[in-house]
Amino acid sequence: MKILLTGANGYIGMRLLPVLLDEGHDVVCLVRDERRFPFRQFEGLLENGGSLSIIEGDLLESDSLFEIPKDIEIAYYLVHSMGSGKENFYDLEALAAKNFLTSLEGSQVRQVIYLSGIVNHPKEELSPHLASRLNVEEILHAGPYPATVLRAAIIVGAGSASFEIIRDLVEKLPIMIAPKWLQTPCQPIAVRNVIDYLIGVLDSEATKGETFDIAGPDTFSYADILLEFAEVRGLKRVLLPVPFITPKLSSYWLYFMTSTSYALARSLVDSLTHNMASSENRIREIVPLDLIPYRGAVERAFSMIEQNQVKSSWIDSLSSGRMDVHRLRRIEVPRHGVSVDQRVVSFHRSPDEVAENIWRIGGAEGWYSMDWAWKLRGWLDRVFGGAGLRRGRRHPVELNPGDALDFWRVLVSERENGRLILFAEMKLPGEAWLEFRVEPNRNASIEAPWRLVQTATFRPRGVLGRLYWLGVLPFHHFVFTQMANEIVTKERPRED
Repeated sequence: MKILLTGANGYIGMRLLPVLLDEGHDVVCLVRDERRFPFRQFEGLLENGGSLSIIEGDLLESDSLFEIPKDIEIAYYLVHSMGSGKENFYDLEALAAKNFLTSLEGSQVRQVIYLSGIVNHPKEELSPHLASRLNVEEILHAGPYPATVLRAAIIVGAGSASFEIIRDLVEKLPIMIAPKWLQTPCQPIAVRNVIDYLIGVLDSEATKGETFDIAGPDTFSYADILLEFAEVRGLKRVLLPVPFITPKLSSYWLYFMTSTSYALARSLVDSLTHNMASSENRIREIVPLDLIPYRGAVERAFSMIEQNQVKSSWIDSLSSGRMDVHRLRRIEVPRHGVSVDQRVVSFHRSPDEVAENIWRIGGAEGWYSMDWAWKLRGWLDRVFGGAGLRRGRRHPVELNPGDALDFWRVLVSERENGRLILFAEMKLPGEAWLEFRVEPNRNASIEAPWRLVQTATFRPRGVLGRLYWLGVLPFHHFVFTQMANEIVTKERPRED
């Protein structure tokens, strides 16, 4: 079948795609920026007769969707704006859904599949996030194509926002405050089972035009979810009931204690105050599965983490930072009206070894110089509403355009050319870039055949921006000099 996959770069899309390809389907991925899509990652899955094509388009801009083929048979709608921080995200999600349906006019689509959230309350009582999801459901059901809606609560899998927030809380806090909403019932579901259901309803006549809850076999309170997670990790944790904390204060608590953005924290807390247990299980008769218990889902997630096999992560969503997709398309670092700090280090060793050090930067590896200063800058960034360092990175050695890297975003990742460009998503009175280049040494007076060029560029915004650059310039002498030297000299154990 020919399938349109929207949200292909997202957490669920990146996990659904390999299954569709493995089953031999022809998949057309709609993405906002083709450069962010790791095409090579899926090339080996085309042996079963399927095909993969990428088209660029923005569901908020109807004129950008003309490339969607008319011979599409099934369309997955895996798009949402949770955590975007935009006050009008309800209207934006509605517009995107309407543009999606309009773009399918004249096509052969016989089913639209949408992943939503569990709803157990009237629309007017729902959080803005859940109300928006329900509104999108209604738009899709009212469209000319039979829609299948699957509603899920917490999705348990390495890299999911819910999983990573729970992990942050459990692993960092021996004593956790317990707001009243932690007693709300919920039925978490393993991400593996979510994918199974998304595949199971594919072109199923029994599911067309229907809405189903999908849930795991266990019903817990959110407090139980935290304690069960701690038990799996072999940790003793205590919950301290504090019933008077408001959702807004809870959102700040999550923001400062975990890697989430404030917008995402607020969306989650607003939704977690609602009953998220499944109210029906009709889908189990149509798509029978061996449902993975919560404990098994957590163990499975950590197995993937330990093997560096996390396929997708919420941190790579552009909504986890402050950069819009258009920035990714303008990748050149400005040369005019900017302040520049450049360090050049010549070296004799293999350029691949130096590139290896560059591509491991950030996350658990750190920044090769004065890690305490980077951590302090990350803490200050959180205080002022930025991303901080807690996002880390999805994979210890892989970097793709669009990936989050602590409080940076990857703009260019050309390992074969030794070129990496990062854009700062920290709170700044201006814009900042950090570029690394490994290139032949063209200075005939230096015997070393290679050099590392490390360039920090800052475009100030007004007088405050200029004062900021002057204030940090003395620290750059120590931080950036040491960082460049360490990148060039750091040795790594050889693998036998």
